[in-house]
Amino acid sequence: MTVGIALVGSGIFAREEHLPAIQTTAKLSLKAIYSRSLKSAQTLSEKLSDVELYSDDQTGQSFDDLLKRDDIKGVIIALPILAQPEYIKKALAAGKHVLAEKPIAKDVATAQELLSWTQSKASTSATYTVAENFRFLDSFLYGSQQISSLGRILTFRARVATLVQPGGKYFETAWRKVPEYQGGFLLDGGVHIIAAIRLLLSGGKQNIKVASAFTAQLQEHLPPVDTLNSTLQLSNGSSGTLSISFGTTDKGSEYLIACENGSVHVSMGKVTVTKAGKEAEVREFKDEGNGVRQEVSAWAESIEKGVRNEMQSPEEALRDLEVLEACLRSGEQAGKPVELTL
Repeated sequence: MTVGIALVGSGIFAREEHLPAIQTTAKLSLKAIYSRSLKSAQTLSEKLSDVELYSDDQTGQSFDDLLKRDDIKGVIIALPILAQPEYIKKALAAGKHVLAEKPIAKDVATAQELLSWTQSKASTSATYTVAENFRFLDSFLYGSQQISSLGRILTFRARVATLVQPGGKYFETAWRKVPEYQGGFLLDGGVHIIAAIRLLLSGGKQNIKVASAFTAQLQEHLPPVDTLNSTLQLSNGSSGTLSISFGTTDKGSEYLIACENGSVHVSMGKVTVTKAGKEAEVREFKDEGNGVRQEVSAWAESIEKGVRNEMQSPEEALRDLEVLEACLRSGEQAGKPVELTL
């Protein structure tokens, strides 16, 4: 027996990632697609059959009408950052399970308000989860597991660098091109990187407690800032660095955790584990993709079992956002340390 769901949103990620993931998840059955316009919903559903289309420009086919359907038990929401909370609330109030794209909200205050609302107003039959596909990448899960056996974390670094060019598919999305939220691409893409480093650090039972950062806008077309370089202190007193730039000619992605008894390095689906006194062991994860297929499958399984997958909990997504926001606030204050409380 499959779970009937709807896909809310028809943008790039819904088309290229969520729709294929739904189609390959045997436990899910796509019943409906909602988009603001019928034209965009039709574009997404072009090769689909038995999927009903909902949009704001059709009479009797609004998002509210979609939520009245008993055969739809859950929704995957992939909408612009500022639009999502309203749709999340409506779906949860109607008793629909929700998997909503990251970041959880535009800022910590909005996210906390949303969480407070879900705890008091959401239907008790519905679960609210946040889609963070990096938490389902096999390379990071394996890396975190290895770190758990290497003793105390001593230092770490995470570095992701690229240049978002005008004309690129994500840049030309109107709401990303002129962001009405903090951090621009640092918020939209940076929370992935923070989720990944937090997952690795959790292998050593460590949380980020203090952030000190410098931020900058290196490219005129990437407001308000496109680069951050930060030092992060852990709960055990150790520290490491987080470097994210969407506005540099540098290019690359790597994560390194150094522990008392060895180190773990993750880069592009490859994990190198070096244990004290032993040769480095390399393991590759060629079929992990970007984790969306795994996260959608995990969501389907959680609905079937009636138990939320904690890797998709909104509390985890809120902690990702808190780290990013702390770095941005520190950057606005010339690197002044900002304490994290969540």
